[in-house]
Amino acid sequence: MMISRRRMLSFVGVATALGAAVRSTDAEAQTPGMERRQQRRQGRVERRYERRGGQPAQSQPAQSQPAQKQ
Repeated sequence: MMISRRRMLSFVGVATALGAAVRSTDAEAQTPGMERRQQRRQGRVERRYERRGGQPAQSQPAQSQPAQKQ
């Protein structure tokens, strides 16, 4: 049984796409460097929280309200 180049190329493309999708859904695959960075970031957030008297840090600045028409 012969497989054409066109069919083989489409098969390889589908296999590559499925392989990438499976790999990208694995959230536990972090490098040690990424884990250290996350720990440092969490430490900064906790110190900022304490500096502000226990008030949570705002993730984004407050957006201004649009002018209301009368």
